[in-house]
Amino acid sequence: MTPIRVACGFLPLVDCAPLVLAYELGFAAEEGVDLDLRRMPSWSALRDNLAFGGLDAAQMLSPMPVAMSMGLGGAPMRIDVLSVLSVNGDMIGASPKLVQRMGAVGGREKFMDATAVGRAVIAAAEGRLRVGAPFPFSLHAELLYYWLNALGLESPARLDMRTIPPPKMAAAIVADEIDLFCVGEPWGGYAVASGAAELILPGAAIWAFAPEKVLAVRHEDAETDASERLLRAVWRAGRWLGDPGNRLIGSEILARPAYVDVDPDLIERTMRGRPIVNAQGEERRADRLIEFFDGAATFPWRSQAEWIALRWAARAGVDQAEAARIGRACFRSDIYRRVLGPIGADLPGASEKIEGALSIRTPVASSTGQMFLGPDQFFDGLRFEPLGANTQ
Repeated sequence: MTPIRVACGFLPLVDCAPLVLAYELGFAAEEGVDLDLRRMPSWSALRDNLAFGGLDAAQMLSPMPVAMSMGLGGAPMRIDVLSVLSVNGDMIGASPKLVQRMGAVGGREKFMDATAVGRAVIAAAEGRLRVGAPFPFSLHAELLYYWLNALGLESPARLDMRTIPPPKMAAAIVADEIDLFCVGEPWGGYAVASGAAELILPGAAIWAFAPEKVLAVRHEDAETDASERLLRAVWRAGRWLGDPGNRLIGSEILARPAYVDVDPDLIERTMRGRPIVNAQGEERRADRLIEFFDGAATFPWRSQAEWIALRWAARAGVDQAEAARIGRACFRSDIYRRVLGPIGADLPGASEKIEGALSIRTPVASSTGQMFLGPDQFFDGLRFEPLGANTQ
């Protein structure tokens, strides 16, 4: 097999793990991929490099391909998602001043209760809430808008949303530039370790099964041999990460200077769902804080893409039916099925589902008859039924 060189961009986050481990553990080499991992300074730099040919593939925030395909943002073009890289993995943190005010109104201590914590945030806010998120077209921003708006804080109108790269979130808190942030781990944990912030809520408490990062390529490259080889390698890495016994070594590899460059304990705590949330060293339990494989975590559900597209359409004034069509089209469940089915991936019986319908681990129809989907609830009980036909 002749190796194919693939330049793939990533940001230093726990959820770049499938890409890093595909390279470090040899899955990419075994699939004939000469994987050139390139650490990017920001999501906008990664987006532009993929759009204009500097990269062949990229770890992307799940809304980025949808927004780009809808013509929103700085590089409008069709981008396709080959697979989901990670589910969940975000943390919401607050400045010491906001935490102190939240303590006075109650609810701060209810770490997994999005309603109680959100009401405390709203009650403690002084003026317009200054919020940090890594990118405008991100699930971080979308979860914040959805969460606070559902609890009565008109969003985005009453939020001052500021774009801050993940590694700089702690510094933004210290500089009194923001009151609240939503960021991918380990940078929430890093903000706590540096004394800058307290973690008040995991993103999984807002949406229990949120597609956070995806493996994305330009549309014209989606069905190339290189993309299919990369998809197989990354899926195998995700399967390896799905074994709890591999968390320690995976964390140590990710912590290296070339990748995330932090204390490996911060990464392992994320993988185990046991974050330290404040300067006093208090540990909280957050089940499925991040997921790489279990419960069809790597599958590109078209219903999730449609939810994202319709959220943006409502704010941008885009026709909703057209937005739904574009969003669904860029999550390539058809490629996922064709490439991964032959190597043993358990494939769900449909490529979309009612989002928010599952409160417990539930068996569903699949190619092997062994698939269980975990809880996927929205905190306020929303059930999102996609507009599109239920097709594969």
